[in-house]
Amino acid sequence: MKRLMKVFAVISALFMTVAANAGKPDLPDSIYVGGQLQHVQGIALDQEKGCMYMSFTSRFLKVDMNGRILASIDRIQGHLGAMTFNHQDRKVYASLECKDDEIGQNIAKKLNVGIVSESRFYIAIIDVDKMTSLNMDPENNDVLRTVCLLKPCEDYKFSGHLGGQEVKHLYGCSGIDGVAIGREVKPLEATAKERSAQKMYLYVGYGIYGDVNRTDNDYQVIQRYDLAKLAKLAKPMIFGESHVSGPKKPEKEYFIYTGNTNYGVQNLTYDPYTDCLFMAVYKGKKEQFPNYALFAVSMNQKPFKASLKGAATTKKMLQLALVPAGGVNAGTPSAVVPMSDTASGVTGWRFKWGSTGLCPIGDGYWYISENSKDKYTKKQVCNARLYKWTGTEDAFVRADRQ
Repeated sequence: MKRLMKVFAVISALFMTVAANAGKPDLPDSIYVGGQLQHVQGIALDQEKGCMYMSFTSRFLKVDMNGRILASIDRIQGHLGAMTFNHQDRKVYASLECKDDEIGQNIAKKLNVGIVSESRFYIAIIDVDKMTSLNMDPENNDVLRTVCLLKPCEDYKFSGHLGGQEVKHLYGCSGIDGVAIGREVKPLEATAKERSAQKMYLYVGYGIYGDVNRTDNDYQVIQRYDLAKLAKLAKPMIFGESHVSGPKKPEKEYFIYTGNTNYGVQNLTYDPYTDCLFMAVYKGKKEQFPNYALFAVSMNQKPFKASLKGAATTKKMLQLALVPAGGVNAGTPSAVVPMSDTASGVTGWRFKWGSTGLCPIGDGYWYISENSKDKYTKKQVCNARLYKWTGTEDAFVRADRQ
C-alpha cells in the first residue's frame, strides 16, 4: 500500500510539473554571452531565424540560441542603447546617442575615433539579414542606417527661461534610450493576436538626468514615430559625421508621472499579452517617490491633457496614466497588478532586472537581460534569462523555477 501511495505521489508531482510547463515555449532557459568590452544595453529575439540580437554599447551582435556569436557590427560611433525587433520588415531599431559629453568621450577613446562636435540622437535601423560575418564595419556597407530625431536634440540643447526660471535640458533631457514597437494608445477590446495585427509605431523614451534638486524632471517622456517615414529618411553611417536627416517632430509626445529616475527610460517594450508598455529604469533618489525600477502603462486608455507637476510652465501636455493601483486585466492570466505608493500616486515594481534588456515573446514569457562583469576576466556579460510574467507585485518568476 505504501509503495502504491509513493507511485501515486510521483505521478501526481509529474502531472503538476507538466501542467505548469504546458505553455512554456521550446526555448532555452538562458542565452549566455560574455567576453565583451562594454556592458549590454538591449536584447531582441528573432524566433523565425532562431537567434538573438544584443547591443554592447558600441558593438551589435547576432547570436544563436546557445550564445555563439554568428555575426557582429563593430566600432559603432556612439552609444547604441535599447533595441526592438520588427518582425514585419525584419529590422532591428535601436537608439544611438552620439554625444560630446563624458559618456561620448569614453566611447570615442575606446574606439580610437574622434569626439563628435555636437550631441545628436538617432534611431539605428539594422538589416539583420545582411549580417553575415564578424567585425563588420558600419561605414563600409548598408547593414546599418541612421535617422536623426530632431526634437530630442532640441530638448537636450535647450537653455533658457521658462516661468521666470533658468532651465537647461528641457524636462531634464539627457538624450534617448528605450525604444519599442507597439500599437496606438487608445481604448481597444481585442485579443493579443488582434492587438499584434494593429498598425505599429516606434515609441522612443527620453533619457532624463537624475537630479533631486529639479522639480520639472519627474516625468518619463515617450515619443511616437511612424516606422515607414523613419526608414525613408535614414542614411548610412559615416565616422566623424553626424547628419540631421530625420523628422522635425514626433507624431505624438506623452508624459508619464513616475518621479525622477537616473537617466530615464533605459529599456522600453510593448507586450501584446498584457497590452502594456513597460519601462525599465535605473531607480531615482527623490525621497518623496517610491523609486520603482519598472513601470507599466496600459495602451488601452485615452490620453489626457494636463499641466506638468513641478514644471516652470502651466502649458497642458498630453499625458498617459500608469497602470492603476488595482491593476488591469484583473482575474486573467494577463493581469497587471503593481505595487503602489499612496502619497505620490505612482505605481510600479521593484524588479531587479530589465534596465539592460526586456523582450516579451508571447503568452506571458519574456527574455530579460541579467548583466554582470566576469570577476576573472573583467569582461562584460549578458545572461538573457527566460522569465514568466506573474501578474502580481513580484512581476516575474524565472521560467525554470515556476
